[in-house]
Amino acid sequence: MLIWIPVDGSDAKASKVVSQYEVSQWALINFDEGEVKSVRFYEERKACEETWVDFIILVNKYENYMDFMDEGMMVLCVREEESIEDIIEAFKFKELDEIGL
Repeated sequence: MLIWIPVDGSDAKASKVVSQYEVSQWALINFDEGEVKSVRFYEERKACEETWVDFIILVNKYENYMDFMDEGMMVLCVREEESIEDIIEAFKFKELDEIGL
């Protein structure tokens, strides 16, 4: 499955989740069988050739999320996690909050 995370840089270890208005890079995580298979970074989400992304993880529940839901993504937000590694760990154990109608 594929997961978007808006982050402040293109380093998979050091980047931290940020709001959509502060985003420097979009991290696309390929998550399968309980582990990260790859992390790719894009300056804009539209630059990605993937036609279907399963999830997007935002910094909080006050972010604009309707466009993502319209694209068919499940929208989650972090609690206290900041790094990609911590966010994916929380994702594995269903410790992220769901946003939606």
